[in-house]
Amino acid sequence: MPILKMPIPLRSYVNGQSLVPVKGQNVAEAMESLLTQFPGLRPHFTNTRGELRPFVNLFLGENNIRDLQGLETPLGEKDQLILITSIAGG
Repeated sequence: MPILKMPIPLRSYVNGQSLVPVKGQNVAEAMESLLTQFPGLRPHFTNTRGELRPFVNLFLGENNIRDLQGLETPLGEKDQLILITSIAGG
């Protein structure tokens, strides 16, 4: 089962977990699995059309999924997705 590594600021939404097991054959299915388990994350990750927000960056290994096949990037049983959210400030 793929694992999604959560950044510290978002761990309160996933019961403090740093690693969250998710189901899915690709990134889109894994993200839907995460958002089904923890619906409080949905507004932080998706817009009103259900699309991933631009500041949500998912990496498979060292590669941003946007540089691979996007949400259709296939996942293996032992893959680890790393979630990095952009933080704005001034």
